[in-house]
Amino acid sequence: MSPQQIQTIARELLAAHDQAGVIAPFAARDPDFNLDAAYQVAAELMRVRRSRGSRPVGRKIGFTNRSIWALYGVDAPMWAHVYDDSVSYARGGSAEVSLAGTVSPRMEPEIAFKLRAPIPVDCTDAEQLLRSAEWYAHSVEIVHSHFDWKFSLADATADWACHARLIIGEPQAIRDEDIPALARALPAIRAALLKSGVGQIEGIGANVLGSPAYALGFLADLLAKQAFMQPLAAGEVISTGTITDALPVKPGETWSTEISGLPLQNLSISYTD
Repeated sequence: MSPQQIQTIARELLAAHDQAGVIAPFAARDPDFNLDAAYQVAAELMRVRRSRGSRPVGRKIGFTNRSIWALYGVDAPMWAHVYDDSVSYARGGSAEVSLAGTVSPRMEPEIAFKLRAPIPVDCTDAEQLLRSAEWYAHSVEIVHSHFDWKFSLADATADWACHARLIIGEPQAIRDEDIPALARALPAIRAALLKSGVGQIEGIGANVLGSPAYALGFLADLLAKQAFMQPLAAGEVISTGTITDALPVKPGETWSTEISGLPLQNLSISYTD
C-alpha cells in the first residue's frame, strides 16, 4: 500500500481511538490491506502517539494463545507498543481501572517480563530467553476493539493490537540460579478469572505458545524482520499474551485473578467509568 493509504488508515484509527468509536474492518474494504501494511500503520500510530506526549515503555504480544485463534478468526500472534499512560502497577494486589475511552473492553490474565537485555533471535531455549529478563510478574491486560471484535489479524494488529491498559502485579526478580526452575514452571502455571469471587474461566501457561518464555522469542524473531520498528532494549516491559480467553468487563464490576504454580501475586481489579 502507498504511504498515503497508510496515513489515511492511521488517521481513521486515531479518530476511532479519540472518540471511542467503532469502524468497519480495513481488510474487508481493501484486499491489499495485509499484515505488512498493518505494521506500517502501527509504526505511524506510534509516531503520532509519541508526538502527543506518550512514551513507549514496552510491548504487548497478542494472540499467543493458540486455543482461542478460531474464536477470533486469526492464525498467528501480533504485537504493539505499550505506553507510560497505558501501563500501571497494582498496589498490594489491587487496582482501580477506568474503562473510559474503551470499546467493548475485555480482561486477560498474563505474565509480563522486564528486559535486562535484548532478546536473542532464533532462540528456542526457554532458559536462554529468560536470561534476557530482569523480573517477571503476573499482569492483567485490558483489551478492546474499534472493530467490535469482528476483524482480520491485520485489522487487529493495526488497532494497537487491541491494547487499552496493562496492570502489572508485584515483580519477582529473576536470579540466574532460579532460571531452570522458572523455565520448567511457566508452562504449568494455572490462571483463573473470577467475577465477584466466582470463577469464570481458567487456563495454563502452555497455552501461550508453549510457555510465556517462548512468546519472548516470537517477538524477537518478528522484530528482526521489521527494520522500520524500534529494536527491543533493556528496561522494556513485555506482556506475553493471555493464558485464557479474554472476558468482557464493565464499569461497576470487580474481577480478580488466581494464579498458581509460581510465587505470584493474585490481582483484584475494580472497573470504573
